[in-house]
Amino acid sequence: MTIQDAQQTIDHWIKTTGVRYFSELTNLAILSEEVGEVARIMARKYGDQSFKDNERDADLANELADVLFVLICIANQTGVSLTDALEKNLQKKQLRDAMRHKNNPKLGFSKEQTP
Repeated sequence: MTIQDAQQTIDHWIKTTGVRYFSELTNLAILSEEVGEVARIMARKYGDQSFKDNERDADLANELADVLFVLICIANQTGVSLTDALEKNLQKKQLRDAMRHKNNPKLGFSKEQTP
């Protein structure tokens, strides 16, 4: 599924099953909630916190998909093509960051490791 396909599929689902989009501000709040759920799993699975007994089967993939779903909703309702936006963003990063990360001593690259 392409990003464009996902935008179209979610738009169709919202309009046929979800009745209508929530307001943009409501979706922003929902996005924040979903990102928080991802952060909770990450802090427990990869960080120093531990899971509570009832959290052991937390599903990172499902929570990431929830984030993506709401992000696509916001894009759809504000007229943003995520395909176009991502392509432009990657071009910007390619130009701006072409050498920045390779020259960052914090990342541990040396001139010998640079391709």
